[in-house]
Amino acid sequence: MNKLTPAMGKHSENALDALWKEYGALFEPFDDLSLARWMAQTLGQIEGRAWRLSHPLLGAYRLAAQVGHERQIWLKRLATPPIAYGESPCCRAPSLPLLTRDVCEAGLICQHCSETLVPFDEIPPGIRAELEQWAEQYGPVHAVAHWDDQQREQCLDYQHSLEEAAREAEKLLLHAGTVLAPKLVELYPAVVWEDQDECLEVRPEDVLP
Repeated sequence: MNKLTPAMGKHSENALDALWKEYGALFEPFDDLSLARWMAQTLGQIEGRAWRLSHPLLGAYRLAAQVGHERQIWLKRLATPPIAYGESPCCRAPSLPLLTRDVCEAGLICQHCSETLVPFDEIPPGIRAELEQWAEQYGPVHAVAHWDDQQREQCLDYQHSLEEAAREAEKLLLHAGTVLAPKLVELYPAVVWEDQDECLEVRPEDVLP
């Protein structure tokens, strides 16, 4: 999804929202008990691994979780999630964190309510230092997509700089998925990691070993 031009970005976001709403309609007919059982079973299937945000199973789970959050499924305690999943302090759903490039500011994000699940300063020190170093490297790379006119004019070839930034983002995202996220799995039952950068037009299929 291209966000380099505001008009296209807005149109794309609206279209994507409409598409996800269509996808999410799959779970609307589920009664509360069926939805709770489906989510609990899926949590068991994804336990013990780091998952790409773009993975189809995670996509389906996020859609179900959105419907579940609206209905407050987990507060009704209709199904028991696998024992490894603690209760999220943000919404009391099972703890399923998302690692993004904004980890230093936003911490780890809840996949049920999209709020901060684990504040950055509450991540254990060892992995927190690695995450901070990674995010500090990623920040300037991502910023290339948002250079203002003056910054672009000072650059001899902005398109080349953009392409270089995209290639570097691919490497950094791959590092997050293959090195950092697995270390987080030692702390949390399962972890999701962001495997794309829409601003730099880095797609999940670009982030491969």
